Amino acid sequence: MKTEEFEVLAEQENLRLDKFLSIIYPDSSRASFQKLIKSGDVLVNGSAQKPSYPVHTDDLVSVSIPDAVETAIVPEDIPLDILYEDEDLLIVNKPKGMVVHPSAGHYTGTLVNAVMYHCKDSLSGINGEIRPGIVHRIDMDTTGSLIVCKNDESHMKIAEQIKEHSVNRIYEGIVCGNLKEDEGTIEGAIGRHPTQRKKMAVNEKNGKPAITHFRVLERFGNYTYVQFRLETGRTHQIRVHMANIGHPLLGDELYAGVRSGFPKLQGQTLHAKTIGFLHPSSGNYLEISAPLPEYFEKLLRQFRNNL
Repeated sequence: MKTEEFEVLAEQENLRLDKFLSIIYPDSSRASFQKLIKSGDVLVNGSAQKPSYPVHTDDLVSVSIPDAVETAIVPEDIPLDILYEDEDLLIVNKPKGMVVHPSAGHYTGTLVNAVMYHCKDSLSGINGEIRPGIVHRIDMDTTGSLIVCKNDESHMKIAEQIKEHSVNRIYEGIVCGNLKEDEGTIEGAIGRHPTQRKKMAVNEKNGKPAITHFRVLERFGNYTYVQFRLETGRTHQIRVHMANIGHPLLGDELYAGVRSGFPKLQGQTLHAKTIGFLHPSSGNYLEISAPLPEYFEKLLRQFRNNL
């Protein structure tokens, strides 16, 4: 069992304990932390508390994570929004809240469980039993286009394009504040946050080069609808870069703190709109776009009606 300790920051004051933990560990559900809290594996200043306990600045929260248990990953009949499919690959429109591949606390309900059912034995095995077919990923609360490879040859060819930064990846998101520039480029190496293990940060000393191009699509006063094009694909890249310039993504609790004014949002308002690459068999350029999810469209309608 591994134990980690976290100090509550000022912007996290009065968050429920289970909510605080779901921000610290964004790839795990609040329900999983409620179980840990009730089992005594979470302590605040050395004492057990309820999941509803409001954390306070400088509280020291210790979390004991049980050792991982070997779990067979099984196919599950989960509906998939398939944007494209052939004998080499499929492109799915991942919904908000779905984890891409199994991990601690998420052995069912993942995209891998769904594609294992859909593809049967036709998935690449390069990334092992936990991530069959997965050549890249997007965050749990980010929606949109994701490639799944059906064989190792396709996997290797697409992975090479990703490594060479030749895959065309376009995202759309809503950020807080009014961006001054109509378009621009953000450059800043991204690495692990020095004190918060679940966060990434602009880290010129220990990070990897990261470049994000942006273009404003619409302005709504306190919010801006933006298109992003990734030149690199670091973990949380868009989220980190936008937060670093003072315009975090709307709903991004990990990098923006409280979601003031939009209590029903689930995570960042970010959508992997378009993905384009050379098809591994034909060599022809293939580009697929995923429609915006309904919650995103609803936000845009709300902002436009308020102008």
